Amino acid sequence: MSYTFDVFRGSKEGKIVADQTTRPLRPTDVYIETTHSGLCGTDEHFLHSGQVLGHEGVGVVKALGESVTHVKVGDRVGFGFTHEVCGICEHCISGWDQYCENKKEYGSHNHDVGTFSRGVVWNAGNVFPIPDGYDSANAAPLMCAGATVWTCLTEYGVRPTDRVGVMGIGGLGHLAIKLASAMGCHVVVLSSSERKREEAMAFGASEYHVFKAGEEIKDCKPLKHLLLCGSANVDYSSIIPLMDIHGSVYPLTVDFKPSALPLLTMCFKGIRVQGSLVASRKSMRSLLQFAADKKIEPTIMTFPFHEAGIEDAMQTLRDGKMRYRGVLVRE
Repeated sequence: MSYTFDVFRGSKEGKIVADQTTRPLRPTDVYIETTHSGLCGTDEHFLHSGQVLGHEGVGVVKALGESVTHVKVGDRVGFGFTHEVCGICEHCISGWDQYCENKKEYGSHNHDVGTFSRGVVWNAGNVFPIPDGYDSANAAPLMCAGATVWTCLTEYGVRPTDRVGVMGIGGLGHLAIKLASAMGCHVVVLSSSERKREEAMAFGASEYHVFKAGEEIKDCKPLKHLLLCGSANVDYSSIIPLMDIHGSVYPLTVDFKPSALPLLTMCFKGIRVQGSLVASRKSMRSLLQFAADKKIEPTIMTFPFHEAGIEDAMQTLRDGKMRYRGVLVRE
């Protein structure tokens, strides 16, 4: 059995182009009718590649491959950055399957499928049931933005009552504040201006400091963890003095340019810069349940799920006007 579905690609000109994809339903696959898709800065990165865009999807299962048993037709599920993992390599069996040696993921594989679509054929091992009562529009941004900050907060030794810094209040940063606060952490927000203070405190921040590279922050105790969620161009020589002994810095918005690190200062304070990539399947499931249990909702703007709606959403993101995660909604 094969399925044909509408998709939305990028193009060399930077325009959104409607197209169709046909994919066979393998024994381990499901066919999902896409109802929602989050929008990420990574989609802008791949806009000119011509691939199908999107990696924050939510939809309804419409058909099952013959080997699929853990989801059923009619289930709401999320799917996104990681398309498929082998399940047998050392990374998979140790619970770090987002680093699978044989993985297929957004941007490097399966360029004819993505969450900017009317449907997808997807490996069932990488779809995640959405808890009952949790809105699909809120679930979509968790597939990448939420997953990315959740891994930092749950896999690298963050403890309740730790001083956790969040630099940058955007798609990732606002979710980092909400999740870390719900975990019981003392959340310290660093922003370039006073403009977002009220929102940050409403999201769950305990402290808010205006921070600019080269300037000292007064009355701010050292941070045990710091999630960098703003500009990819970070002055680490200004950041490291903010950290506690054995503190950890997590660069979550990065680009291809090398970053200079003050290694001597880092050595004297025992500080590490910890890379991290989205989330394992186990972490995705725990994030969805935690968000549902704690009633954590991303702050979103919705757009219609068609060419013009996608163009509008991407322009809003490009202009820096997204508050704070764009979600395409099928009408």
